[in-house]
Amino acid sequence: MTEPLHVVCPHCHTTNRVRADQLGSAPTCGQCKQPLFAGQPVALNDAAAFDKHLTRSQLPLLVDFWAPWCGPCRMMAPAYAQAAALLEPRFRVAKVDTEAAQALGARYNIRSIPTLALFVGGREVARQPGALTNPAQIVQWARAQLPR
Repeated sequence: MTEPLHVVCPHCHTTNRVRADQLGSAPTCGQCKQPLFAGQPVALNDAAAFDKHLTRSQLPLLVDFWAPWCGPCRMMAPAYAQAAALLEPRFRVAKVDTEAAQALGARYNIRSIPTLALFVGGREVARQPGALTNPAQIVQWARAQLPR
């Protein structure tokens, strides 16, 4: 039997324990009964929810820092959503609206948008400024940044 991983629910932000070999079998949250993975980016504009996913989940956290007024951000959005479907359940894929969550943008010194940032174990391990408009490119970049 594999060791359980901590996975934070994208709906109620409760920390769940899920065996690694069960990640692909549509696990649901023990609290709200919603799916832990929906194949879509999770909006994490609330700093407390962001911090829970950052510090309590054992999954790598891929974040798109974006803004609604940003043309390149809007161009990247469909590819990012497709990449989320390909990366889950091995990654948590999230979006942070830097207009709605200015403090999060400032905390991570986001100077241009869109910016992808990958967090592992609560620490930023990689950053990619600029729009990536091909889902395969996003997936390849995210997987290549994981510590070996």
